[in-house]
Amino acid sequence: MFAIRKNIIIKMQQSYNHITIEDKWQKYWHDENCFIVDNKPGNKPKYYVLEMFPYPSGKMHVGHLRNYTIADVVARFKMAEGYSVLHPMGWDAFGLPAENAAIENKVHPMDWTLENIKVMKESLKKVGLSYDWNREITTCLPDYYRHEQEIFLDFLAAGLAYQKKSFVNWDPVDCTVLANEQVENGRGWRSGALVEKKELTQWFLKITDFAEELLADISTLRGKWPEKVLTMQENWIGRSEGAFVDFNIQGTAEQIKVYTTRPDTIFGASFIAISPRHPLVASLLGHKQDVQAFIKECEQNGTSEAELQTMEKKGIYTDLQAVHPFDENIKLPIYLANFVLMEYGTGAIFGCPAHDERDHEFALKYNLPITQVVKPVDNQLQIDTKIAPYTGLGIAINSDFLNDLPTEKAKSEAIKSLEQIGMGQGTVQYRLRDWGISRQRYWGCPIPVIHCPDCGVVPVPKDQLPVTLPKDISFEKPGNPLEHHPEWKHVDCPKCGGKAKRETDTFDTFFESSWYFARFCSPQYKGVFDKAAADYWLPVDQYIGGVEHAVMHLLYARFFTKALQKLGYLEAREPFSGLLTQGMVCHETYRTKTGAWLYPQDVLKQGGKALNRTSGEEVQVGGVMKMSKSKKNIVSLDDMVDKYGADATRLFLMSDSPPERDFEWSDAAIEGAYKFINRFHKSAVDVLTGYPASNLNIEEEKKLTQLMHKTIYFVTEDLQRFHLNKAIARIRELYNFWGTVTVGKELQKKVIATICQLLNPIVPHVTEEVWQMLGNETSLVYSKWPEYDPALLKDDEIVIAIQVNGKMRGTVSMPAHSQQDNVLSSAKQLSAVQMQLQNKEIKKVIYVQNKIMNIIVG
Repeated sequence: MFAIRKNIIIKMQQSYNHITIEDKWQKYWHDENCFIVDNKPGNKPKYYVLEMFPYPSGKMHVGHLRNYTIADVVARFKMAEGYSVLHPMGWDAFGLPAENAAIENKVHPMDWTLENIKVMKESLKKVGLSYDWNREITTCLPDYYRHEQEIFLDFLAAGLAYQKKSFVNWDPVDCTVLANEQVENGRGWRSGALVEKKELTQWFLKITDFAEELLADISTLRGKWPEKVLTMQENWIGRSEGAFVDFNIQGTAEQIKVYTTRPDTIFGASFIAISPRHPLVASLLGHKQDVQAFIKECEQNGTSEAELQTMEKKGIYTDLQAVHPFDENIKLPIYLANFVLMEYGTGAIFGCPAHDERDHEFALKYNLPITQVVKPVDNQLQIDTKIAPYTGLGIAINSDFLNDLPTEKAKSEAIKSLEQIGMGQGTVQYRLRDWGISRQRYWGCPIPVIHCPDCGVVPVPKDQLPVTLPKDISFEKPGNPLEHHPEWKHVDCPKCGGKAKRETDTFDTFFESSWYFARFCSPQYKGVFDKAAADYWLPVDQYIGGVEHAVMHLLYARFFTKALQKLGYLEAREPFSGLLTQGMVCHETYRTKTGAWLYPQDVLKQGGKALNRTSGEEVQVGGVMKMSKSKKNIVSLDDMVDKYGADATRLFLMSDSPPERDFEWSDAAIEGAYKFINRFHKSAVDVLTGYPASNLNIEEEKKLTQLMHKTIYFVTEDLQRFHLNKAIARIRELYNFWGTVTVGKELQKKVIATICQLLNPIVPHVTEEVWQMLGNETSLVYSKWPEYDPALLKDDEIVIAIQVNGKMRGTVSMPAHSQQDNVLSSAKQLSAVQMQLQNKEIKKVIYVQNKIMNIIVG
């Protein structure tokens, strides 16, 4: 097919026209279905590469392109290596931005979303990405979300989904629940509104059932996931061994149960702190006005871990006291505290100020006792716990029957004694909490249950799926539009036939992205997905996306995979065997005097100043930050592709720095990438139209051939390790050397052809064009990766450093593995060495073969 299409070209392109050439090859790949893959690849091994699919927010900038290009390089490289490569694309299309845009622009969220998808899809196609578009999925369409409704019903039947009342972070502007991580400085991450605490009946998934498995299987990902991501997941799951401790409340029949990882420090306890939402507050303290005022103040606080660590620790004394479980004469004051959350542990702690930073800060503020109960093993280490807590391990002191025991032994003895007196027990706890999936918004997947006053919660029968969103929706009233819809929520109970109501909450959008990778394996399948296809393709061999998803998305996807395996949907234990977290593309920011953001194209750099192109006023140049539409420090992807071409844009994004690091956009650097592509194309034209070289240099031919094989070896290794910038540098080194030597035309063509093969995953259009110009009758899409000759990897000559009395005096080029006498003889020919040897005797020669010689003289 490729050979037949050759006759379409009327004449060789003498100059490089990126628009014509890129359109030509994109059409060829499309017409020939080059990237369509089936689930029966024959003898080829499989390789599944996937990027975190995008939210369709509108026009794309070059920052969006980086992870897609990285994945495309991997996909094309693996195809050339002989793999059957699955490389799909889809759209994470539900979410608040679409709903907010609908309200702002008075359009339907579906219309806004589908129009954005159309625009973004065209941009991606212009870049020449090797997607199997036959597998495209869009999560806001019923043919996708009907299947996640089925998954939810299976979770519900298996006890993995349930409903309960819970205090949540409520955004009063977006009118929806926020996860702790979506509350920043006490405000909603999108609206900026002060978040409130609100008790709602919510749907949860029982991710805690898989806590130990999620933690244990991290070991299978080591070496293939970034260690920082694995550490974040380990910390989020937060396995700890400790004890529940019961404290009687003096003068009442009530108890407070505390979880602690340091039961060995119980004799250093000086107070009890409970969450303002602890059940005891309502039963014992709800009548107190100061308590209610404190609770209201706490509701304005952030709940993320970072905010809890940095905020001022505040409390209010309840006038209640707890009795120490080991000594009834010790009474501990009970405080409400703003840093104790009901969501963690039991919602209560005992404070040991001498050995915990948070407790120490609280004790100093409220003048509470600080009693040291652990001393360092190293007696030379001087500490004063009145000034700062000692948080390390050591030996128990001031601790009754625990005295003189090392920390670990003291822990076990404390637990043993608590269990003997019936005031506690040893346990393993997890920081991880069940995943609240309810969101009070329209633009999300409906939760497929019906609430019947007689039958309770009734699952929607599977043959009635999907439960689709109503199209006639109004956003005039605040709150959830589904709740206000006059008809949609009113249905008959599937069980008794009586009047009932649909669930009006929709799924958290992380629900969609927690299983989409499995749907890609068989997107036209009538069920959730074809098990055989999922078992063949999963896990994803290489997943690529931002580190900001290290916990929530990646942890939820891991949970889903394990839950689906438990229910018999698939065999994979993990969704992604490899993970690369790409760095961000950054750019300067610009603001007017009034604080308005400006796009880079609106700024003129002149005379060391930055000026507003429209008004001529000087603008404020801010820091280099991640490209963001909100700060307008973005460079349009379409503009760059139109001006420089897809290949130049891809080359720059891959060559500037390692994929995992951030880098700054540079207009000069993309100009350089564009010039290189033009030079490379011209080189091929020159080789084909020029005359054979005369006076061939056999030695140079030998060196060029050897460098070509070394480049194949090292570039292959670099691409396998995602050292894409190194691979590009090596290819350019070969190209530059090729341009400096006088060799025969056949070798010239051979080197250019090899560069085409090596560069093709990165700049596929120009390499296809040059490859065809060289007379090849098979597209690079179907060409094998070049092979190297191992014999040519060894240097015939090497450079050996020569020292005299340990000081560098020069180098000599010698055949590999030269003997000491031969190297010494050559070294003596160096003038700098001769000067050092005058009238001196060589006492000793130290020779490290192929590396260095040190001549000792005296």
